[in-house]
Amino acid sequence: QVQIVESGGGTVQAGGSLRLSCVGSGITFSRFPVGWYRQAPGEERDFVAATAETGKKNYADSVKGRFTISRDNVKNTVFLQMDNLNSEDTAVYYCVVGYSYVDGQFVPSNYWGQGTRVNVSQ
Repeated sequence: QVQIVESGGGTVQAGGSLRLSCVGSGITFSRFPVGWYRQAPGEERDFVAATAETGKKNYADSVKGRFTISRDNVKNTVFLQMDNLNSEDTAVYYCVVGYSYVDGQFVPSNYWGQGTRVNVSQ
C-alpha cells in the first residue's frame, strides 16, 4: 500500500524559511518523478515544483529563485526548501508521485499526501 506523508509546515513570518518533507512508503521514489502542489483557501490546487528520476527539476514562475526541490533517495524523501516566503505562499502543500514527466510537463498520479499547512504572517 502506497502512503505519502508530508511534514514541516507551520507559521512563519514573511521573509522567513521552511523546509517541507515528503516521505514515501510502499513506493520507491527514485523510480518516479515527484512533485509539490499547493492550494490556497478558495483556490485551485496549483503546481509548485517537480523533480524527475534523472534529477531534472522545474518550478512554477511564482517560486523560482526562492524554492528548491531535492531528493534523498536513501531516505526515500523529497524536500521542498522554501525561502523568502511571502503571504501569497500561504496554502496547504501537497506531495504527489508523478504519472509522467515529459518535456518539463509533470502529470500527477493518484498518489497524494494529506498535505501540510503553511501560513506566512506579515
